[in-house]
Amino acid sequence: MGILDQLGGSLKGALESVVAADAPGLVTAALAKTNLGSLQGLVDQLQQNGLGAQVTSWLSSGANLPVSPDQIKAALGNEHIEQFAAHFGVPVDAALQFLSTHLPATVEHASADGTVQGSS
Repeated sequence: MGILDQLGGSLKGALESVVAADAPGLVTAALAKTNLGSLQGLVDQLQQNGLGAQVTSWLSSGANLPVSPDQIKAALGNEHIEQFAAHFGVPVDAALQFLSTHLPATVEHASADGTVQGSS
Protein backbone atom coordinates (compact mmCIF):
# COMPACT_ATOMS: atom_id res chain seq x y z
CA MET A 1 0.00 0.00 0.00
CA GLY A 2 1.46 3.33 -1.04
CA ILE A 3 1.45 6.62 0.83
CA LEU A 4 -1.36 7.98 -1.35
CA ASP A 5 -3.51 4.94 -0.56
CA GLN A 6 -2.87 5.45 3.14
CA LEU A 7 -3.66 9.15 2.90
CA GLY A 8 -6.82 8.43 0.93
CA GLY A 9 -7.91 5.89 3.54
CA SER A 10 -7.21 8.36 6.35
CA LEU A 11 -9.19 11.12 4.66
CA LYS A 12 -12.09 8.78 3.98
CA GLY A 13 -12.10 7.70 7.63
CA ALA A 14 -12.04 11.30 8.83
CA LEU A 15 -14.88 12.27 6.49
CA GLU A 16 -16.97 9.31 7.63
CA SER A 17 -16.41 10.37 11.26
CA VAL A 18 -17.60 13.91 10.54
CA VAL A 19 -20.68 12.65 8.71
CA ALA A 20 -21.49 10.20 11.51
CA ALA A 21 -21.18 12.93 14.13
CA ASP A 22 -23.51 15.26 12.24
CA ALA A 23 -25.90 12.58 10.94
CA PRO A 24 -28.79 13.66 13.21
CA GLY A 25 -28.61 17.22 11.90
CA LEU A 26 -28.26 16.08 8.31
CA VAL A 27 -31.24 13.73 8.55
CA THR A 28 -33.41 16.34 10.26
CA ALA A 29 -32.55 19.03 7.71
CA ALA A 30 -33.26 16.71 4.80
CA LEU A 31 -36.57 15.53 6.26
CA ALA A 32 -37.78 19.11 6.54
CA LYS A 33 -37.56 19.25 2.74
CA THR A 34 -39.59 16.09 2.16
CA ASN A 35 -43.27 15.28 2.48
CA LEU A 36 -42.44 13.54 5.78
CA GLY A 37 -41.64 16.94 7.29
CA SER A 38 -39.78 15.84 10.41
CA LEU A 39 -38.08 12.99 12.21
CA GLN A 40 -41.41 12.20 13.86
CA GLY A 41 -43.02 11.96 10.42
CA LEU A 42 -40.31 9.52 9.36
CA VAL A 43 -40.69 7.45 12.52
CA ASP A 44 -44.46 7.30 12.05
CA GLN A 45 -44.07 6.19 8.42
CA LEU A 46 -41.59 3.46 9.37
CA GLN A 47 -43.82 2.19 12.19
CA GLN A 48 -46.89 2.09 9.94
CA ASN A 49 -45.05 0.18 7.24
CA GLY A 50 -43.53 -2.81 8.99
CA LEU A 51 -40.55 -1.46 10.92
CA GLY A 52 -42.24 -1.07 14.30
CA ALA A 53 -39.82 -3.43 16.08
CA GLN A 54 -36.80 -1.54 14.77
CA VAL A 55 -38.24 1.87 15.67
CA THR A 56 -39.20 0.65 19.15
CA SER A 57 -35.62 -0.50 19.70
CA TRP A 58 -34.29 2.91 18.62
CA LEU A 59 -36.66 4.68 21.00
CA SER A 60 -35.77 2.44 23.95
CA SER A 61 -32.62 2.32 26.03
CA GLY A 62 -31.58 -1.13 24.76
CA ALA A 63 -29.60 -2.10 21.69
CA ASN A 64 -30.72 -0.70 18.35
CA LEU A 65 -31.98 -3.21 15.82
CA PRO A 66 -30.42 -2.71 12.39
CA VAL A 67 -32.39 -1.76 9.31
CA SER A 68 -31.41 -2.51 5.73
CA PRO A 69 -31.61 -0.17 2.75
CA ASP A 70 -34.27 -2.47 1.24
CA GLN A 71 -36.39 -2.29 4.41
CA ILE A 72 -36.22 1.51 4.40
CA LYS A 73 -37.13 1.66 0.72
CA ALA A 74 -40.11 -0.65 1.26
CA ALA A 75 -41.33 1.34 4.27
CA LEU A 76 -40.87 4.84 2.86
CA GLY A 77 -41.52 4.34 -0.83
CA ASN A 78 -39.73 5.81 -3.80
CA GLU A 79 -41.08 9.35 -3.50
CA HIS A 80 -39.68 10.00 -0.01
CA ILE A 81 -36.35 8.36 -0.81
CA GLU A 82 -36.01 10.35 -4.03
CA GLN A 83 -36.72 13.59 -2.13
CA PHE A 84 -34.10 12.70 0.47
CA ALA A 85 -31.53 11.78 -2.20
CA ALA A 86 -32.25 14.98 -4.15
CA HIS A 87 -31.65 17.08 -1.03
CA PHE A 88 -28.12 15.67 -0.78
CA GLY A 89 -27.53 15.40 -4.51
CA VAL A 90 -26.72 11.70 -4.26
CA PRO A 91 -28.08 8.58 -5.95
CA VAL A 92 -31.03 6.83 -4.29
CA ASP A 93 -28.82 3.87 -3.32
CA ALA A 94 -26.43 6.18 -1.46
CA ALA A 95 -29.33 7.85 0.37
CA LEU A 96 -30.71 4.46 1.39
CA GLN A 97 -27.30 3.34 2.63
CA PHE A 98 -26.89 6.58 4.62
CA LEU A 99 -30.30 6.14 6.24
CA SER A 100 -29.76 2.48 7.09
CA THR A 101 -26.41 3.30 8.66
CA HIS A 102 -27.34 6.46 10.58
CA LEU A 103 -31.09 6.37 11.22
CA PRO A 104 -31.03 4.09 14.31
CA ALA A 105 -28.59 6.37 16.17
CA THR A 106 -30.32 9.51 14.91
CA VAL A 107 -33.69 8.42 16.31
CA GLU A 108 -32.04 7.22 19.52
CA HIS A 109 -30.25 10.57 19.91
CA ALA A 110 -33.50 12.50 19.41
CA SER A 111 -35.51 10.35 21.83
CA ALA A 112 -33.86 10.38 25.22
CA ASP A 113 -37.18 9.70 26.96
CA GLY A 114 -38.64 7.29 24.41
CA THR A 115 -40.35 9.90 22.24
CA VAL A 116 -38.89 11.94 19.43
CA GLN A 117 -37.96 15.39 20.70
CA GLY A 118 -37.96 18.59 18.64
CA SER A 119 -40.32 17.21 16.00
CA SER A 120 -43.87 18.07 15.24
